[in-house]
Amino acid sequence: MKHAHLLVHGEVLGERYVIDRMIGEGGMSRVYLADDTKLPGKKWAIKESVSEPGMQRTVHDEAQLLIKLSHPRLPRIVDFFHLSAVGYSYLVMDYIQGMTLEKYFRGHRDKITPDFLFSLTEQLLDVLEYLHRHEPQVVFRDLKPSNIMLTEQLEVRLIDFGIARSYRQEGGEDTVKLGTVGFAAPEQYGGRQSDERADLYGLGAILLYLATGGKFSEWITGVERHIRGDLAREMVPVIRKLLQYAPEHRYQSTMEVRTALSHDLRTTGPSPVRTGAGTLVVAVLGASAGVGTTHSCIALGHFLGSRYGKVAVVELSVKSTAFSRIQEIAEGSKLGSNRQFEINGIHFWRQTARNEVIPLLGGSYDAVVLDLGSYRDSERLEEFLRADLPIVIGSAAEWRQHDLITLARMLARHPQTNRLYALPMAGANPVREMRQVLGTSKVFSLPLQQDPFEMNDDSQVAFAQMLQDYLPAAEPRRRFRFRKS
Repeated sequence: MKHAHLLVHGEVLGERYVIDRMIGEGGMSRVYLADDTKLPGKKWAIKESVSEPGMQRTVHDEAQLLIKLSHPRLPRIVDFFHLSAVGYSYLVMDYIQGMTLEKYFRGHRDKITPDFLFSLTEQLLDVLEYLHRHEPQVVFRDLKPSNIMLTEQLEVRLIDFGIARSYRQEGGEDTVKLGTVGFAAPEQYGGRQSDERADLYGLGAILLYLATGGKFSEWITGVERHIRGDLAREMVPVIRKLLQYAPEHRYQSTMEVRTALSHDLRTTGPSPVRTGAGTLVVAVLGASAGVGTTHSCIALGHFLGSRYGKVAVVELSVKSTAFSRIQEIAEGSKLGSNRQFEINGIHFWRQTARNEVIPLLGGSYDAVVLDLGSYRDSERLEEFLRADLPIVIGSAAEWRQHDLITLARMLARHPQTNRLYALPMAGANPVREMRQVLGTSKVFSLPLQQDPFEMNDDSQVAFAQMLQDYLPAAEPRRRFRFRKS
């Protein structure tokens, strides 16, 4: 900020607004708090900006446009002054009591919950939809945490219209390259005129910034490893698409974003009865090695195949060899480069890296079972916490129950109302005891099933009971048999 103060305490602007003090500054502008001489007790925020040479007419036109806006998430802009002799302009707007999202994030990181992110997304989509549908369309162009005010009730207000402008169909690239690095869309730095998709990029940048604890606002390789584990899994591909470099590869409107987020993202678990929309993601984590995690995943995948249309079972490990051996047997040949194979209508993906999973969750399958293996690292834990249905596989053997109890206590730091526990070949007594120890009724026994590719009647009943809140109303379509070649 290099230009000199023009407004000082006690100075009167426009023969009406008495300057109290400066309350903010940044870029090429300052914001002052002012009292109204015509309305005693009324306070206004006055934004002082430097006008570019030759831009006075444009600044005036944009100010007149902003004055016509009326939305509960926008401050009212009630007056405008342009002092052409000194090159300064002033917007008089509502004074919003609260703090910026930037300040709130710095001081209340523990309150940036999935619920908060969902509410923030809804409110920003609400106000952006209003701006983008306005005639002429208004593009905010500088969506960032410091330009979002939160009231005491955590209601969103956009507070800085310094570079907002109307979209012109005949326009080429933006006249002035403005926006905050890290939050502004790439096209704002030249090459084309920014439109509503630039604001959607800004929305994605804010969500990624908050979801990674302030570490990232651009989608780069490996960034998904830093996204908080309790964020609803539907959010991840949405944020990724919002942050595509080319505007044509992003969502094209706020309505498209709303459609992508049609699921309720406020919790990590699904509603008690699924509507059938979207991909059901089941993540299976073993309490220790050798408890039957992969065996259970295969059986579960085939059970879901009898209820859902297109199902995949994904081996979420680049080092595991279990699916490699299965593929060699199923295809009767040595492994090739294709890591996707099919058995009885179920797709299997072997040795899959975490960054390869996201496309599989984008709607190409009706249900996906993630084989996370035994618990070893936080990276797999994040996928477990994002899943619609997280299942822990443990042993019913008394000498191995400690592994399950230890993992359950560790998971207690991550509340999940939809978490299930399954004990292969457990009798009624071990199940009852484990329910008491873990403090949940969601502990189930899985009966002996020697061939996980062939669903026997006992397994059908057990899975149907365990997954009753996640199954569409449909009769089983077929039986499976894994035939060795």
